[in-house]
Amino acid sequence: MLDKLHDPTAWPVFTVPLAGGFAIVVHDNSGEGFTSTDYFLTHPDWSLDLVLASDDEDRVGPGLCWPELAALLPAPADAMGVTDPHARLLLLLPVLGDTALPEGAVAAVVQALVAQGAPESSEPLARQLLQGHPMWGAQDWWFDQDERSWICEGDHSPRKVPLGDHLPEQQRAALEAGLTPG
Repeated sequence: MLDKLHDPTAWPVFTVPLAGGFAIVVHDNSGEGFTSTDYFLTHPDWSLDLVLASDDEDRVGPGLCWPELAALLPAPADAMGVTDPHARLLLLLPVLGDTALPEGAVAAVVQALVAQGAPESSEPLARQLLQGHPMWGAQDWWFDQDERSWICEGDHSPRKVPLGDHLPEQQRAALEAGLTPG
């Protein structure tokens, strides 16, 4: 699998469909001397995508807090792309960087790892993965009631300002509903 992900001619793309037509597109880039993964929040009506995270030299992240990630695990009905909740969790886990993890976070990651073929004894790996990406680690998040958005305290996070704060009000409300369905 690593050979496929790091093949300079492949550049694999995974789509994690969200509610309201939104998606998180995971784009693996392999080139001469570098590899990186970018996470874009997309919508068919947008002319530009929002960067949630990128582990290239610009270091952008984290892009999701645990409440958002947990809410995104079930795929919308009739969605196309990555729909298995365990695969969705593991694919989006590098975007996570949250110091306030609930008790069940480790168990959820262990379940996802085991469902994808890891051994039952994966708790140490799950704990390490939940410490956040090595480029930005775990950060403090808070919910801004006025902005209706999660805000991240991380220096490299695109979420230091409300997500989509440049969007028209109707699109921004749809975006928040897409990230926090139900």
